[in-house]
Amino acid sequence: MTAAGAFTHGAPAHRDPSASAPAGAGESRIWSAYLTEQQKLLAQLSTRLLAVACVVGPFAFAGVLKAQSGTPSDALFGVWVHSSGFAISLVVLGFAASWGFPLMAGVLAGDMFSSEDRHGTWKTILTRSCTRAEIFAGKLLAAAMFSIGLLAVTALASLAAGVAMVSSQSLVDLSGVLISPSRCLELVLASWLSCALPLLAYTSLAVLLSVATRNGIVGVVGPLLVALVTQLLDLIGRGVVVHMLLIGSAFDGWHGLFASRHFYAPLAVCSVVSVAWIVGCLSASWLILRHRDFHGASEARGAGWLMPLRLVAVAVAIVAVLALAGNLGPPGVTAARLRGAIAPEFNSITLLQQQLIGRSIPAGAKLPIAPSCYRHSGKPQGPGDWSCTLNVYLPRLGAVPYEQAVVSYDVSVQSNGCYKAQSPPSFVGQQAMRDARGKTVVNPLFIVYGCFNIL
Repeated sequence: MTAAGAFTHGAPAHRDPSASAPAGAGESRIWSAYLTEQQKLLAQLSTRLLAVACVVGPFAFAGVLKAQSGTPSDALFGVWVHSSGFAISLVVLGFAASWGFPLMAGVLAGDMFSSEDRHGTWKTILTRSCTRAEIFAGKLLAAAMFSIGLLAVTALASLAAGVAMVSSQSLVDLSGVLISPSRCLELVLASWLSCALPLLAYTSLAVLLSVATRNGIVGVVGPLLVALVTQLLDLIGRGVVVHMLLIGSAFDGWHGLFASRHFYAPLAVCSVVSVAWIVGCLSASWLILRHRDFHGASEARGAGWLMPLRLVAVAVAIVAVLALAGNLGPPGVTAARLRGAIAPEFNSITLLQQQLIGRSIPAGAKLPIAPSCYRHSGKPQGPGDWSCTLNVYLPRLGAVPYEQAVVSYDVSVQSNGCYKAQSPPSFVGQQAMRDARGKTVVNPLFIVYGCFNIL
């Protein structure tokens, strides 16, 4: 169905259709434009395949994990995917934030405006009953509704797949504390909800690329390239300014919800950054569309590759500037912050391990731990490979009041303050262990996931 199909009655080209319309007619025409775009999206094979992937993908992922003993341990909560279905949903969320949401935004909105140029339908729909402002609003509403709808579908599918194929058992949070299933459900839903604004930011970026380049390929692929650049920039630089301004970084705000002492500053900043991207991209899109001549020689030429090539050149320059500015602002990852996060978490998971093997642990028990963390190369700041040595002083009978036990972890720290710490089995045992009932469970000391506030 073409975009012109829904606009069959209206004013001549030289009149503003809304000039003599009764009150509420503008909203009605926006709704009409929205329904038209909705039908177009539903009719597209790419949209249908995307919806199928959002439903089937989490179940396929959970099914593959159930059929094998391996775990995606590099992802947050990855080692827990065989123990709690909520970990399945969070791992899916991590993958969606990196690649799924940019792809979703590009497929839904990347060709929404450029398709009108490709099919030559702008003149038709603009000489009918809707103004370009109403068409613009209708298209945006359709893209936003489909984006949020598919996000909700993916969230529910991942939860259903995790609970059905694994379990709804408790999950160890990013501070090493076991949280109840009901609390897990609340936090997982809140985490998916917090990604709505960044997803809309990617959708707005796809709209801008579609309008500015008039090229559907650029509009679809553009958000994926931005996501790739974001991940590359996250590997360099110690400052927090550039990292917090990237769309992809805005998906990290939910990590603070899974710390025992919640921190919300990154989530608040991410929300503001997402809104800024949405406003900026949509404002630029409207300015370009508003001043475009759809009846002159420029329209006759149609879309080409000159504008996309210019856009690529500008993008390369921007990436280079961002890479050089990677150290702007205070460092987000420091030795002090890593020590302050890993020591109490090690205390919590050690006590959890003792409880799993049947030992009675007094409430509020705390081990004397002296941590020391250093970076493998360069200054003790920034993301990368770190090492942490935890000197644990255990009470024992005899003349010496404490016995020192040294546990060493290799820690991989990301620019968002999340880390994965792993220790050789000779220190903490194997990944699997037997609990007090003889059941095989995950050894919480084998791989430690954590996050700290970088602001």
